[in-house]
Parts: sequence; structure tokens; C-alpha cells
Amino acid sequence: MARRKKGRNISGWLVVDKPAGISSNDVVGKVRWAFNAKKAGHAGTLDPEATGILAVALGEATKTVPYVTDALKAYDFMVRLGKATNTDDAEGEVTQSSDLRPSDAEIVSALPGFTGNIMQVPPQFSAVKVDGKRAYAMARGGEEVELTARPLFVDELSLIDRPDADHAVLHMVCGKGGYVRSIARDLGEALGCFGHVTGLRRVWSGPFELEDAVTIDQIEALAKDPALDELLLPLETGLVDLPELPTTADGATRLRNGNPGLVLASDIEYGEEGWASLNGQAVAVGTYKAGELHPSRVFVN
Repeated sequence: MARRKKGRNISGWLVVDKPAGISSNDVVGKVRWAFNAKKAGHAGTLDPEATGILAVALGEATKTVPYVTDALKAYDFMVRLGKATNTDDAEGEVTQSSDLRPSDAEIVSALPGFTGNIMQVPPQFSAVKVDGKRAYAMARGGEEVELTARPLFVDELSLIDRPDADHAVLHMVCGKGGYVRSIARDLGEALGCFGHVTGLRRVWSGPFELEDAVTIDQIEALAKDPALDELLLPLETGLVDLPELPTTADGATRLRNGNPGLVLASDIEYGEEGWASLNGQAVAVGTYKAGELHPSRVFVN
């Protein structure tokens, strides 16, 4: 008999402004502890030294994580020009260097090569699995890791500041699975000067903005306090990119039992995904077919 998880049945999204020096999983653990929640997860890992938006889902909201993970995300990051490192960030050892420094115009002219649908090789020190092992674990053990290029959609990449000749600050909007460290590495190679990331901040993620975010200090100060619950955004926030399809009480009952339920169609085509709602609350996510939603995920309210 499986052991029952301890904690509260509480659902919603907490947008955390993650500080540097803590892993994404550690943030999730801290949030789960503070809410005494049974279940928690996050929508998109940030490296330990990166800062900014980490959207943490509690309870039933964890079922909406894939829709936030697949959404566009935006980053501001600083590239140190003239040096490459084995980790593609400032934590690693310098492997190559150059005295060449590109002009602003040269940087700007190189950026279109990194927009649209591109192929990107993840950093050697990344969580990508190779033969069942994490690439970073293999790299730390001195192994040379062969990583395959992966597709990435980059919606926007722009130069937003040039503090000095050695540094450039870029803004990037991209889809799922993007590595900012790889962009810095590949841009440095394209410019002939090498490069790595020295600072990274996620400024928005799907529907979540920094103005919604709370700090770790705030979470710790309000831990186990009912006032903390007031900081939660509804689980429906994770579904804003899908069409909402109102249903009836009978339709909601059928959907919650795993059966197709009648919905009021909106701007949705046959075979597309949408979510059914009853009085504004999510009932199920599924595929729309001829006036019915066929559920793939059901929410318990």
C-alpha cells in the first residue's frame, strides 16, 4: 500500500524571484515547506547562479506545468567577450581567449543568425542525459561529452547595453529548451572573440511577470502563515495560452469522470487543445471534437 503524502491540498501558482546561489529544486522545496503543500513543481529550470522568474506550481496547478514550460520566456543576460569557459558561464575555467573585441554594429549584425528556428548544442555542463547520465556529471568526471544539436525557436535577440568593450547585455525571447549559455558561446565564436555568460535574469515566463514575483525572504517570513496563501495565483493562470471552453454542471461531472463533456466552443478548431471551465474554474484540459472536450487532464477542485 502506497504511503499517503503529508501536507495540505492547496493549489495555485507562486511566482518566485529566484536569487543567485540556489537551485530551482531547492526553491521548490522551500515553497512546498512554507505552504505545507502535498505537491509542488516548477515550470522551467534556472541555473543556480541565474536569477529571476521561477514559476512554482502547487497541487492541481502542477497539471498545467507543461503549458507554461512550452510558452515563450524572456531573458536579459550579460556576455563576457574575449574568453570561453568549459561551462559557458563565469563558474568554469577559461579554455580560450582573444584580444579581439567586436563593435556594437558587428554584434548587432551577427544576432539575426541566432533568431528564428535554429539548432543549438547544449553546454557540456547541462542536465541533458547522455546514455542515461547527466552531461554535467560526465563533464565533472573529466569525460568529453558528445551532445547533439537540438531545435530552438528564438523569437527575439537584441543588444540592449554595452557597458564596456568586454561586455554586452542582450535580451532574448525564446521557446522551450533554450540555453542562454549556448547563445553566448556560439555568438562569441561567430564574432571570432569567444564569449561566456556572466549574468542571467529571466524577466518573464509565459503568463508570469516580475511584478507578480515574491522573494525568498518574503516566503520565509510568511512560512506556515495563512497570509502566504494570498500570494498564490489561480491554477488557471497556467492555461491562458489555451482557449477556454465553458461547460455545464453535467458536462463538468462527465469530464471529471474522464468522459467527453459538452462545451461551448470559442475560437478553437477541431482537434485542438483547450480547457473546460465551470464558473471560471478549470475542470479539464483536453482535445476539442464536435462540441465536446475529450479530457486528457482532469482537475479536482
